[in-house]
This record gives sequence, C-alpha cells and structure tokens, in this order.
Amino acid sequence: MTQEILSRIQKKFPLVPRPFKVIGDELNLSEQVVLEILKKEKNNNIIRQTSAIFDTKRLGYGSSLIAFKISKDKIDEAVKIINSHPGVSHNYERNHEFNIWFTLATAPDSTIGLSKTVEILSKLTKADEYIMLPTLKMFKINVKLNTTGKDEKKEKVKKVIHKEIELTPLHYEIIRKIQHDIEIISEPFLKIINELDINYDTFFKIISELQDSGVMRRFASILNHRKAGFNANAMVVWDIDEKNGESIGKVASEFSAVSHCYLRPKYSNWPYNLFTMVHGKTDDETKSLIEEMTKEIEHKSFRPLYSSREFKKVRIVYFSDKFKIWEELNNR
Repeated sequence: MTQEILSRIQKKFPLVPRPFKVIGDELNLSEQVVLEILKKEKNNNIIRQTSAIFDTKRLGYGSSLIAFKISKDKIDEAVKIINSHPGVSHNYERNHEFNIWFTLATAPDSTIGLSKTVEILSKLTKADEYIMLPTLKMFKINVKLNTTGKDEKKEKVKKVIHKEIELTPLHYEIIRKIQHDIEIISEPFLKIINELDINYDTFFKIISELQDSGVMRRFASILNHRKAGFNANAMVVWDIDEKNGESIGKVASEFSAVSHCYLRPKYSNWPYNLFTMVHGKTDDETKSLIEEMTKEIEHKSFRPLYSSREFKKVRIVYFSDKFKIWEELNNR
C-alpha cells in the first residue's frame, strides 16, 4: 500500500484542505494511516519534497543546462563555486569529457543575465571549455517514478494550451509560499492561508489560475530516486534530424521511463540535440529500456551519460535576495 500512496502523490497531489484524507478515501485507508506512512517515508528520505513545481521561464527567469569540462584535480573546488549560485538546482558529474553538468537560472531583474553568469562561473572554476544547452522545445517534464511496477511502458503526453495571466501581488505571495515543502499534517495549507489572511476558496482559486497559465506545472511529491530504489538513471542524448525534431521528440516522450525530454542546440563539439532522462532500478533494466527506445527513436547516434556523483539537487527558491547578492559579490 505504501507504493500505491507514493505513486499517487507523485501524479497529482489533491489540492484541497485535507489532501491526505482524499488519498485515504481513494485507497480505502484512514487519513491517519496515510499520514503515518508518509511521515515514515519522509523520515527515511524517500520523499524529497512536496510542493509546487514552477515553470522557471514563465516566472521570467533565464535558464539553461550547462556542461563544463573541468580537470579532475579542480572538480571539488569548482563544484563549491558552481553550487554557491542560488540558481543552480542540479549539479552532477557525468561520464564524458564534459564532466560537470548543472542547471542554472538567473533572476528576472539580473543585471548580468544568463550568458554573462556562465562566463563568470567558467572563469571562477577554471573550466577548460563549456557549452550552453538551453531548451529549444520541451516535450515532457514529469518526474513520476514507477513505484508500483504497474505503469504501462508507454503513456500519452497531452499537449496543453495555457491561458494568459497577469500576476497580481497575491499571486506572487502564494508562489513564494507554495514553493516550499509542506508539512505532512491533516491541513498542510492552513498555515499559509492564515499567514496571508485569505480563505481556502481564494487560495485554491489562485493555485488553479497559476496551473491553467502554466506558471505552475503541477503540485506533487518528488522522490529521492536512489532511496526509492531507482539506482540506474541515465541522461541519454541523441543526434537526431532537427527537421523531424517535433515528431521524434513526441515518440521519445511517450516512454513512461522518460521523465524529461527536450530538444537542445548542437555545436561543433557537441552533436547531440535530443535529451531524455531515463529511470531504472538496475543497470540491466535501464539498458533494456534504452535498447527499446533505440528501436523507435529515429537517430544517427546516441549516448547514455550516467551520473557518478550528485553534487546538488534542490528546488530553486524564486524571488530570493540571494540572486542579487551573488551577482554583487562575483560580478567584478
């Protein structure tokens, strides 16, 4: 039953005053039992965080995947420098000459912007070379680990049309609140509505507007991959024909084991433009999944990049003063 609950909170967290009661009702469990199970999984670090997941670009942030080539003797110091930036949410060492891979975001009011920030980080870390790999087309972003083993190998990825929105001060206040991890208690949103002096109807109406506009991708729990048993995750990069990028990306995104699927630029020193994150519990399972994908994805070549070390994996804290402070300290 634990696996069923973990599957449920990854897919679509109930946005109601008592979400854990709703989950319990669906699974014929009491609210108290659901809470006890989830508290245990949280204490065991299986559940990493339960919060809103936002679209960085729709909030006005610049963002990109970055790969640095750094000599082995400089990696430890370089990682400290990279991780000091508040816009770095993920940072890994991977099995490639471009060995340090991280995601970077810069604030809407940044005085130097994304490219300049990467230049500064490159100089500070003494990187030999780097490439910027911004998203040209996003086909899928949905981290949902198959904890039950019952998920189909393929899934339909719906194309969502977002509504336009003009964010009000209340929208921003709620964004600042719901980006943080909620408590696993009967009414996890009660503290927020009390702090903002609003009612539940207003709170959930604003959340619905954020989701309809695409500013909030979803509200869900993210699991710690390795703690949850998914120990063989690979970033598989593909060299595909850009003219057919739309159709090829759609095929790749429909594999359930793929959580992220993006089209990114190619360079003379980097021939791969389709990126897929593939999640498996064992090396053999992941290799088997990748082999299945090679039969359906039209490609010239591909390469699985495995992470040997995880240096950072956190949520960006949006609208934090730390972005401005970092730039003031490092833009000299």
